[in-house]
Amino acid sequence: MSYVNNLKVFVRVVDLGSMSAAARDQRVSPAVVSSRIGELEKHLGVRLFNRTTRKLTPTEHGTIFYKGAVKILDTIEEAEAAVADVARNPRGSIFVAAPLGIGRRLIAPLIPGFKAAYPDIDVRLRLSDRKVDVHGEGLDIAFVLGQPADSALRMRPVLDCARVLCAAPAYLDRHGHPADGAALVRDRHHCLLLRFPGTSEFNWTLVGPDGPVRHEVTGPYESDDGDVLTDWALAGCGIVNKPLFEVAHHLRAGRLEEVCRATPPPPVQLACLYPHKRYQDPKIRLFIDFVTTRCKAAVDRLLRGG
Repeated sequence: MSYVNNLKVFVRVVDLGSMSAAARDQRVSPAVVSSRIGELEKHLGVRLFNRTTRKLTPTEHGTIFYKGAVKILDTIEEAEAAVADVARNPRGSIFVAAPLGIGRRLIAPLIPGFKAAYPDIDVRLRLSDRKVDVHGEGLDIAFVLGQPADSALRMRPVLDCARVLCAAPAYLDRHGHPADGAALVRDRHHCLLLRFPGTSEFNWTLVGPDGPVRHEVTGPYESDDGDVLTDWALAGCGIVNKPLFEVAHHLRAGRLEEVCRATPPPPVQLACLYPHKRYQDPKIRLFIDFVTTRCKAAVDRLLRGG
């Protein structure tokens, strides 16, 4: 298996762009990663990477070898999955990504139950509100809010999440209670924006009497972490646009108040994305089925305060 392990390390170095990142991903030291790459280069008689102080990129030989290595690893994975399916004993690791709020409140609490039911399957959960690259990051499953753009991935809808605009009483006492989306823009309310590098504009879609309308909102606060936006809203910094289940307990306690009731945001779909071939793996099917069948109940508990 040492050669296969070397291939896995090589592929992750290419995917992640550095040996240190691949080492963290594979739970080994950077020295082990460097050694395994060296073994491959010695075996092949070619250099696989161009190394500089800032960047690590595959050589022409490395690019060719990467494509073949991915095919080899995929074939091994499919063969192991087929055996596991026949043996009814799925095992191995699943790499899962989810937005911070969704991951912390819905996905992560379900994983211990999944592990108890399937002790030979390990779940590696990555939480981030940024857009993830399922193929480039070697993910098996990615939970997303909203309509995904990548048509090459399969999608399984999970549920529709109601959204709400809300702010702390202290903010509303100072700036007033906006009744609708037009008031947000007209009165230049401080809207707390979820943004990522490269974002050049921002808008909130709200549902008015004539249907959905996009409002170009602004504000002095922005972050790529949705929970940071909630914290800022609680601190009285502005108005936040959140899935209702994430802030329901704050609304019940009076720490936040709903605004723009006349033009609420539309529900947003929670879905899971996965490469088609991954779903052939029984452990992937088991995890998707386990989580999706329990998410609605988890959301209902959060809305009720249970």
